[in-house]
Amino acid sequence: MRPIAGGTCSICGERLLSPYAFLAEAEARCGLCRRLEPPFVKAVAYGSYEGGLRELIHILKYGQVRPAANVLGRMLSEVMAGLESAFGPGTVVVVPLQVRRSRQRGFNHSELIARAALKLGPTGDRLVLNAKILERHRDTQSQTDLTRHQRRENIRGAFVVANPEALSGREVLVVDDVFTTGTTVSSVPGYCFGPAHLKFG
Repeated sequence: MRPIAGGTCSICGERLLSPYAFLAEAEARCGLCRRLEPPFVKAVAYGSYEGGLRELIHILKYGQVRPAANVLGRMLSEVMAGLESAFGPGTVVVVPLQVRRSRQRGFNHSELIARAALKLGPTGDRLVLNAKILERHRDTQSQTDLTRHQRRENIRGAFVVANPEALSGREVLVVDDVFTTGTTVSSVPGYCFGPAHLKFG
């Protein structure tokens, strides 16, 4: 499992079809981010959701092999190290599971990954985890086979911030295991965003 190589969008992290397409710009952007600026400042990933990385995430989520979170956390910490200079005091939040899935698994896999990353990473006490501040207001169907529009409608209003004051003046990193179109992070109330959203996948 190797990190993403080649040109990527400076906003959403999507691999660019041609890494030389926008060399005239200081920071290259994909076509979608050039047309419609996302409500987050930056999204990054360790690798593509395929092969060994996909299997490792599935082992944690569906096989409930918790030690896999330490491996994924190490990968995420490497990505976070590249963002270190962009952050002052910040809060790390995780995308909450549906109640049924939370009961089935007994843990939130994104929270385990975030905890491992913070333990291994170079951020010291500048980033703190608040795993309970983002709450799922209602259940949603799986996003896997939905179009971009269907994803937006499916996830709209699904999340609320339990204590907005706790995030006042702080930069916020949202950790999820897989980032596809950015719909999930875009549905979180706007005051929950700082300079980066960490995507994993």
